Amino acid sequence: MTMEKTFDPAAVEARMSAAWEAAGAFRAGRPERAGAEPYCIVIPPPNVTGNLHMGHALNNTLQDILCRYERMKGKDVLWQPGTDHAGIATQMVVERQLMERQEPGRRDLGREKFLEKVWAWKAESGGAIVQQLKRLGASCDWSRERFTMDEGLSKAVVKVFVQLYRDGLIYKDKRLVNWDPKLLTAISDLEVVQVETKGSLWYFRYPVVDGQGRETGEHIVVATTRPETMLGDTGVAVHPDDERYTALVGKHVRLPLVGRLIPIVADEYSDPEKGTGAVKITPAHDFNDFEVGNRHNLRRINILDVEANVVLQDNADFLEGVPDSAELTETVAALHGLPREAARKAVVEMLEAKGLVEKIEPHTLQVPTGDRSNVVIEPFLTDQWYVDAKTMAQPALAAVRDGTTSFVPKNWEKTYFEWLDNIQPWCISRQLWWGHQIPAWYSDWGGVYVAETYEEALVQALTDATQREILDDVEAGRIADNPDAHPDFITRDEDVLDTWFSSALWPFSTLGWPDETNELKRFYPTSVLVTGFDIIFFWVARMMMMGMHFMKEAPFKDVYIHALVRDEKGAKMSKSKGNVIDPLNLIDQFGADALRFTLAAMAAQGRDIKLATSRVEGYRNFATKLWNASRFAEMNGCDRVAGFDPSATEAPVNRWIIGEAAATATETAAAIEAYRFNDAANAVYRFVWNVFCDWYLEIAKPLLTGEDEAAKAETRATTAWTLDVVFKLLHPFMPFLTEELWAIKGEVGPKRESLLALSDWPQLDGLADAEAESEVGWAVDLVSEIRSVRTEMNVPAGAQVPLVLIGADAMVKDRTTRWTDTIRRLARVSEISFALTPPAGSAQMLVRGLAVAIPLEGAIDFAAEKARLAKEIGKIEGEAKKIEAKLGNPDFVARAKEEVVEENRERLEDARARIAKLRGALERLG
Repeated sequence: MTMEKTFDPAAVEARMSAAWEAAGAFRAGRPERAGAEPYCIVIPPPNVTGNLHMGHALNNTLQDILCRYERMKGKDVLWQPGTDHAGIATQMVVERQLMERQEPGRRDLGREKFLEKVWAWKAESGGAIVQQLKRLGASCDWSRERFTMDEGLSKAVVKVFVQLYRDGLIYKDKRLVNWDPKLLTAISDLEVVQVETKGSLWYFRYPVVDGQGRETGEHIVVATTRPETMLGDTGVAVHPDDERYTALVGKHVRLPLVGRLIPIVADEYSDPEKGTGAVKITPAHDFNDFEVGNRHNLRRINILDVEANVVLQDNADFLEGVPDSAELTETVAALHGLPREAARKAVVEMLEAKGLVEKIEPHTLQVPTGDRSNVVIEPFLTDQWYVDAKTMAQPALAAVRDGTTSFVPKNWEKTYFEWLDNIQPWCISRQLWWGHQIPAWYSDWGGVYVAETYEEALVQALTDATQREILDDVEAGRIADNPDAHPDFITRDEDVLDTWFSSALWPFSTLGWPDETNELKRFYPTSVLVTGFDIIFFWVARMMMMGMHFMKEAPFKDVYIHALVRDEKGAKMSKSKGNVIDPLNLIDQFGADALRFTLAAMAAQGRDIKLATSRVEGYRNFATKLWNASRFAEMNGCDRVAGFDPSATEAPVNRWIIGEAAATATETAAAIEAYRFNDAANAVYRFVWNVFCDWYLEIAKPLLTGEDEAAKAETRATTAWTLDVVFKLLHPFMPFLTEELWAIKGEVGPKRESLLALSDWPQLDGLADAEAESEVGWAVDLVSEIRSVRTEMNVPAGAQVPLVLIGADAMVKDRTTRWTDTIRRLARVSEISFALTPPAGSAQMLVRGLAVAIPLEGAIDFAAEKARLAKEIGKIEGEAKKIEAKLGNPDFVARAKEEVVEENRERLEDARARIAKLRGALERLG
């Protein structure tokens, strides 16, 4: 079959995907690999509601490179796929769908019916991202796809919750949480975005009182951005070293509008340099204040309801210890039931009327906002379930400190340690319906029963009831015999677990835990986790904690943290900026291979990727280059030969390309194994584009068309062999193109033993040929230098120039004779001669220790060229100095956007490189 003229990614991608699926190419546990070393990666499960974004594309491309490489190295690879149930996101999608269809809402349907709707939505629309990952080429074992709400994983979640509760590591507590007043649930820090907002800083005067509660006439001024929360103030804090307030510490102030007496406490949280140095403390409505309150035993008074409306009437906490007064009555009447924004305005007006507003200043602040609801998040005091993360973090910390688990790049270990060393209790309950319902039941008499099943919880409750003498044995037996007749004897907690709770079990729950499966024994602990830095705390640390607790072993040996994909200017992608690049559009436009290779080639450790469409287009051209090289080979009869022995080749150029292939295979393998994906991709790129296409095929053309049949046959076979090596080296990066070319080239010559995805990684040890490299490499370097000089000196493209080799010995002269035709053809050289000194008016260079001169008298104006180069150097040096001054200004670095600073650093680097190149050109002119 003759190759098509052009590579059609869309047609090839569909065909190759079908071939891999039909062959079960990505299944773990293939019979021929029963005794092979296992290799396992668990996919960071994308939300079932999600669509492929650029972060997914990078993350899964890197995982796929590892899996395809290790599979070719002969390992039994399991890339475990699956999706996350995404509690809030999924519930919102279904609620929105019900509203659009004008169907009854969630509350009207009730929990059971609503959950039926969610499962129906998942069956119909959920998991689109799985198909999108397949389009990217993800070589997961799709036969083992899991879902965090499937039966097996749900069983694991319940078992973990119950066990941790029994171990004293899960408990219920009243603490502050991030509360979403629109979605009416606690949310995680990751679901809170800080929105810069122009607001105000209000300065209020709180009257100081004496020991009998009488106002002394003195005031302490506090500054706040949230006047409405002052109704819940239970203290004022000043810094212990702030001499302005030393005499006031231990005294009280009367809270305006309320009349509550609250203490002045000394606490280092207060910053003497900010505001007045005195801060109001509202433990029930601010995370920092909560901690201050704990240190000084201050009361927590919640003055808002779940929808962030002010609640004062019948609020026992608010009214406790406050004497009845006309002022209190007026405050309750004016503020009760107001939304927090309206209450803020009313509080300020009431304090102004009393002359207690010192001043108001404009103030820019970061306002915590729900990433899905887009409403301001409220620090809210509520009963929730918590994990004792401090205790569970200790083995997870030790596993990284002792090297059992390593982060790549290593600097992320510091972040991991900082977070875990300062970890707070983990709030794991959510006020949603979609998710793993908490396995806790309650009785009317205050009993709490945590169990894996309702039946177990009922037994606990009945035992408790008889021990408390609430029931006698006969009544308890009657309920036990017919629990359906007493459905309200105990009621189940309505809350569900934080999605991150089930995700924390992912490395072992997906392998069958709590059952002792063969997969669990074979693939746990996993080999590496590939993920983004933003979830080191939310996911990586929690998997470490759960793995250490339940499996007594860290869940992965390595944790590779990749960077962000930004736009081409270095700005973070966001819908609001309109700079989001859709990976599916790029796949449609340029093919999955081009996108994958772009991401890999730019994935330098610790450096964000600046993605420009032009880069993807460039790597699409790379795919075309290899396609065209394969067509050239076909047209020149370069077919695979049975029994071809690369070590037996004779022509220097063939021995050279085989040695270069061996070196590239070693370099690529080492880079992949060290997670230097960019180095690996660039090594293959250089070999394919520069070494094979630009040099080998050009040098080999006379052999392929010459009269020496033996040399022609050897060169044809070498070309075919090298292409096979190229397909293998490139396969982890560009799987569709390479699998297609592997199939096409397999139609002629010996029969292929397997798909490329299941073939062996090239084992090319011992094929390096120093003699061939010395000869061919010298010719390549010489032509390269000549071409560079021609470009730098503005020598017209069509002009033939002479070449003079200075002080050449007999070996160099002999070598030059053999390569004269090639050098003249590829470098546009008119003649080659030898001399002891360089001719006047020549550009000079050094090639592997040999002085070389190109006489340019008449070809260029030396004086004008020197002047041009000097002027260009001066101009770029001026630009470089300006950039250096900017980057040397701490104020600029601190205030400028991150992408602007990075752009200036790159411009400086480019300028310095350009200056060095121009100086080299100037030196050549003597």
